[in-house]
Order: sequence, then C-alpha cells, then structure tokens
Amino acid sequence: MNLNNTFRLYVPHWFNAIQSEIILLWRFNRYDLSSTLIPAILFLLAAWHSEQPDWHDLPYKLAWGILYFWLYCSSFCISNQLAGESEDKVNKPDRPLPSGMVSRNGAWIRWLVVMVLFTTVGWYLKVLEWTLLWQISLILHNFGHWSNHYVTKNIVMTLGTIAQLAAAWQIVRPITPIAWQWILLPALTFLTHISVQDLRDIAGDRVLGRRTFPIVFGEMPSRRFLAIAFVLLPLIIPGGLFLPFGLTSGTIIFGCILTGLCWIVAWRLIFLCNPKADHISYMLFTYWYCFFLASAIVLL
Repeated sequence: MNLNNTFRLYVPHWFNAIQSEIILLWRFNRYDLSSTLIPAILFLLAAWHSEQPDWHDLPYKLAWGILYFWLYCSSFCISNQLAGESEDKVNKPDRPLPSGMVSRNGAWIRWLVVMVLFTTVGWYLKVLEWTLLWQISLILHNFGHWSNHYVTKNIVMTLGTIAQLAAAWQIVRPITPIAWQWILLPALTFLTHISVQDLRDIAGDRVLGRRTFPIVFGEMPSRRFLAIAFVLLPLIIPGGLFLPFGLTSGTIIFGCILTGLCWIVAWRLIFLCNPKADHISYMLFTYWYCFFLASAIVLL
C-alpha cells in the first residue's frame, strides 16, 4: 500500500481543515506582516526590556502579543481585500479572492469571526481602546471609502500605527512619556511617507476611481516629493529620537542602518520606476519601520 495514501487515511478531517485555514489566513496576511505583526512584536519587546525584564513573563506576553497582532493584521487584510477585489484582480491576482481560493461569503464570515476574536482578546489584554480605534479606522478605510483619497487614507494609517504601537507597549506595561514619543513620531511620518505604497498600485487605483497621492499630483512629481521626504527623514528619525542617548554604538549602528534604508528608498523612487520596483521600495520602508522599533529594544 502507498505510504502517502496510508497517512492520509489516518489524518483527521479537522486537522486538514485547520491546515487549510492557516494557509488561507497566511495568503490574506502575507503582504502586510512586515508592517503589522513584526514591528508590533518588536515594540512589545522594547516595552518588556525598558525596565527590569522578567524572563518568566516573556513567553506569556509574546504568545498573547502574537495572537493579538495576527488578529490586528487579519481584521484589516480580509476587509481590505473584500473592499478591493476588483483592484486585486489587476494588481495582486494571487490573493485569495481573485484567485478563487475563498468565496466572498466565506471571506465575510472569517472577517466577522476575526473581529469578534480581536475585540475579545483586546478586552482580555486591557488594550480595548486601541482595539476599537483600529477597528473603527479600518472600517472607515475599507468600507467608508476613506481609502479613496490620499488625505483620509494616510490619516487612517497614522491612527492605525498609534493603535498598534500603543497596544504593543500597554500589553506589557503602562505607556510612559518617552514611549509616547516613540509611538507618535513614527506614526506622524505615515502622513506623508506611506504614500510610497500608492506608486505600485496606480493601475488598480485608477480602476476604482481613487485619488491617491500620485494620481492627484502626478507620478513623477510624487516621486520627487517622496524622495526628498525620505532623504530628510533621518533628521527626525533617528536624529530627533536618538539625540538624547548621545553617541553610543547602538545609536551609531541603528542610525546608519535607518539612514541608509531611507536614502536607498529615495534613490529607487527616482531611478527605478515600475510597479515591481515600487513594491520593493515600499517593503524597504516597512523594514525601516522594523529596524526603528528594533532600536527601541536597545535604546529604551
């Protein structure tokens, strides 16, 4: 008898169902993990390390943090893809809805379940206010048409970043004044710099009639503006936030990494002008965000 067939006979149906659900959620979330789950967990570790760290408490905080921010990511991604299915047929046809991996009804059911679980976990972890802020923001973004204009879209991303980082810190300990600085400064950069993601999606955004930054102001003027913004960003981060810590090995290393990433993105925006390159540029911005929050583990 074929061993593969024998193994399949003994695999419970519920195991196959769970495996399929994990793969489906991964397909929903995979483009956004470097801007949601990973940076949030890095900032959670920064909060844990900011005072006398309790090693016995770390696995518990990490496990709950991973669950909470997986739900944070899922609640946005599923609803975003429900609202933008026609766009994804142009820009990202491999996503679950345009590829036929799940039906719209199936996606709606999963989104509602995720929203209930997200609220419950947020309440249990005593971060319900940040959970509700993110839920209201994503509903406005995806179903309230706030994503159709760059101003409201970027405001939602800023609020989402505040909700993300505030929850990550508060899961571990109360938010301190210095923690608020590390929460608000990167969040405010999203008002401008997050428009880099719109360069890769111009074709799909035109299909939906959106008025994103590059569509309103033109692609090349937007590239020039964003390139200048990325060149200047190191004056604020790391410049503004690292200054109180002085010149240490940590501030120098992270300062060089963050500055280098900013300037690489700026160069790419001017000299590599196609959707594939723009996607990589956006991903580099998310890596910059992750490195910035990793520096908080060392410096705070």
